[in-house]
Amino acid sequence: MPYIVAGAVAVPWIVVHLLALDVGSSLVAVMSGIAILGASFLLSWACEVAEEDVPQALAVSVLALVAVLPEYAVDASFAWKAAGDPASAGYAIANMTGGNRLMLGFGWVLVCVLNWAKFRRDRVVLEKDLGGEITILMASTLYALVPVWRGSLTLVDTAVYVTLYVLYLVAASRGEEHESEPVGPAAVLAGQSTMVRRGGVIGLVVFGAAVIVMSAGPFAGALVETGARLGVDQFVLVQWVAPVASEAPEVVVATLMVLRGASQTGLRALISSSVNQWTLLVGTLALVISLASGHGAALPLDPRQQEEMLLTAAQCLFAIAVIADLRLQLWQASLLGGLFLLQPLFPNAHRLIAMGYLALFAIVVVLDKRTRHGLWQSLDTFWGLLTNRPREVEPDHRGDGIEG
Repeated sequence: MPYIVAGAVAVPWIVVHLLALDVGSSLVAVMSGIAILGASFLLSWACEVAEEDVPQALAVSVLALVAVLPEYAVDASFAWKAAGDPASAGYAIANMTGGNRLMLGFGWVLVCVLNWAKFRRDRVVLEKDLGGEITILMASTLYALVPVWRGSLTLVDTAVYVTLYVLYLVAASRGEEHESEPVGPAAVLAGQSTMVRRGGVIGLVVFGAAVIVMSAGPFAGALVETGARLGVDQFVLVQWVAPVASEAPEVVVATLMVLRGASQTGLRALISSSVNQWTLLVGTLALVISLASGHGAALPLDPRQQEEMLLTAAQCLFAIAVIADLRLQLWQASLLGGLFLLQPLFPNAHRLIAMGYLALFAIVVVLDKRTRHGLWQSLDTFWGLLTNRPREVEPDHRGDGIEG
């Protein structure tokens, strides 16, 4: 039934799009956005089920691409349009920064709060081989300061970010295999025969990807037009409305994992999503605008976009410091959520809030020995995965080692 519902919500937009019906920008934004939401759920379920059949090394690379497709499609649409309309460059940055900040300030916090509410555990303890994700996430967010300073995303940045993404895939493919049973609707398909299961996954991926490709461009354009007609700041509209459709399935899946006692798996999924966004998504924006322009081009960042990207990187750096010891405690999650709420409450103070995040990051790293040790251990773990170094079993000194 959930599969039928998720697919059916896309049908109205498919009909409107294929028949080229003129229904107005507001209705186009709503219909195409709902279609993206439904397709995103289908892709999310397909990714969960596919892990039953796909070798881990291949699953890490292919399924990571599928998972980031909804947000990437919208961002790529804006970046493509930016070749002829510089204003669209700002919307690409808006969508990317909104998605990242929503994942950190809401998704991570939700996992920790639900873990406490259901199981009365005041922390989520993460696996020790998460070092690859933490290292790449820190490297990519620190590097983000370069395009912020330069005022543009260039093909050089594409090379750096894609390289980081490839290194992440190599490390992830050599990490420990984590048994995770599909939850919710995905569990129903996973329980079918091999032929039905694999055919279902292929069908979901093909249909979901087709809907997203069909919807991303019109959704992006209609959202901007609607904001202009209603007198709403289009940048803010794109930043906070567009990511809801693309991020919702990942948050829902993580929530289901928490409710069944797999809190660390749910949080890890959201952390991996942040890695994909900060490497593959950000890195290919300059490539998309170059392809649209027919020559090497840069995606310009005006002062507002530089500020938003700085704030997003600063928030991510502080979040990394928080989980460096492989624990997200309830009070830390509350702090992440509280600081996140300051952003919409004080829209004119984003640079000041960014400086606050950076100051907190520096203070935690300098004063907290466990954070410094955790960051070093993450780098060591990452290097060990890249070099395929034999793993050594170390005692867990993080306290509550129970999953969740």
